[in-house]
Amino acid sequence: MKRRLVSIPAVMIVAVVLLLGAPVWLVVGSLVDLARGRPRLPVVRLLGFALLWSWLETAGVTASAMLWVLGRSGDHRRHYALQRWWARNLLRALRVTCGVRVTVENPEALHPGPVVLFARHASLADSLVSAYVVTSVAEMQPRYVLKKELLADPCLDVVGRRLPNHFLDRGATDSTPELQALSALTSTMDDRTVGIIFPEGTRANPVKRTKAMARLSEVDPDRVARVSSMRHLLPPRPAGAAAMLRGHATCDVVVAWHVGFEGLDTFSGILRALSRPIPPVRFVLRRIPRSDVPSSYGEFTAWLDGEWMRMDDEVDTALTARHGERRNSNG
Repeated sequence: MKRRLVSIPAVMIVAVVLLLGAPVWLVVGSLVDLARGRPRLPVVRLLGFALLWSWLETAGVTASAMLWVLGRSGDHRRHYALQRWWARNLLRALRVTCGVRVTVENPEALHPGPVVLFARHASLADSLVSAYVVTSVAEMQPRYVLKKELLADPCLDVVGRRLPNHFLDRGATDSTPELQALSALTSTMDDRTVGIIFPEGTRANPVKRTKAMARLSEVDPDRVARVSSMRHLLPPRPAGAAAMLRGHATCDVVVAWHVGFEGLDTFSGILRALSRPIPPVRFVLRRIPRSDVPSSYGEFTAWLDGEWMRMDDEVDTALTARHGERRNSNG
């Protein structure tokens, strides 16, 4: 409650200030961008997205408050509809302001449920895009595993906690309750449900990859030998993924990777990316029958490492092709 007393008014104030101050930040932001040789105006684009985001957040929180007043705070159907509206319109805001477009390949892999989705984690937008794919493209109902720090977002805090999601305490000294919660999350999934986890645990970049490999070499040299040649992803953390599968004995697995968000894990990286045209983001899914997924933890870990290495190769191939297309267009 204390968090919401700060975050919700803060977002509403930001929405009003950005709206009323638009004539000022449009001019000042444009001058700053042009002075730094950025004709595509990335600062203005980001502020434009912040304006739309803050009003969408305000609308989402207001709608959730109305549902509470009407005694519908436990109505999952209405809250999933609100989540679908929020994700779809946030992605539209990204397209309008920043030129981010998403193409989805093989969304039918999510049908029928229940399935658990293991997804690549490369940017701040991963959760948003996966929510759009699951709710709007596949028309399924997601159950997320997200870090609890994301509860700073008012819509995630209110709507996300009314729906069956789990916000993970990554600093917990005892992981047992967290893993039990993940198993419970998937135990009641039905044919319209997708459990979603990002097994890397954090956004991948070269610095984090080096640190992850160093930590892994201290505790599991055999795993390092399997994943040391990764170029784009991080070694997956198998415990949470395995816990979700333990919760449901028959659900299939879907793995998902994407390209187009590389470098968007920091503010400076976002500015650099917005300084040039952004190619469409490719979001690619592949379904794996549960019978092909090992049940023992050790074999599952080796299997997950293999899937992540395959994903790393697919990402590398896609990025190489994309860089070649960019060179050809510039030439």
